[in-house]
Amino acid sequence: MAKLKLTDVKRYLKDLDQKELVGIITELYKANKPVQDYFAVKINGEAVVKELYEKAAEEVNNEFFPTKGHGKLRLSVAQKAISDYKKLTGDAEGTTELMLYYVELGTEFTNTYGDIDLRFYNSLLSMYEKVVGACENEEQLYSRFSDRLYNVVENSEGTGWGYHEGLCDIYYSLGWLEEE
Repeated sequence: MAKLKLTDVKRYLKDLDQKELVGIITELYKANKPVQDYFAVKINGEAVVKELYEKAAEEVNNEFFPTKGHGKLRLSVAQKAISDYKKLTGDAEGTTELMLYYVELGTEFTNTYGDIDLRFYNSLLSMYEKVVGACENEEQLYSRFSDRLYNVVENSEGTGWGYHEGLCDIYYSLGWLEEE
């Protein structure tokens, strides 16, 4: 099946009357949980954003430290929870917090269970770099997360695979540090 271009979809939708549009949107709503979440955010606002944040944070946590058993460490599942939250809410601050939470949990995981592998540490470093980048661009984010950013670096001391050194390089590249 050939994938439709957005312009084709827009052209199709433009030719529909309001009743037909409502019918299509209703079908989409019934068939897709992400569409339901999207409309919940649009209609109910902050309360739903908070609920979706808590759901995403729980999904991230469960990959590292579930309430029962051991973490499965499916990094892609945790990353998808963060990505889905961002897409549904557009909440940059909440997304940054989830990304930092991911790095904090990964660091705690390696401190609890020992060295993992290079792929694991590269994933954490990549996410940390995104957090630092967001904080570099917004002083409010940096102010909110500065202690946690530093604590991740401190808590990674002695970790293998160059993880601690990588975190140091990223953290000390922050322009806000020069102003302090």
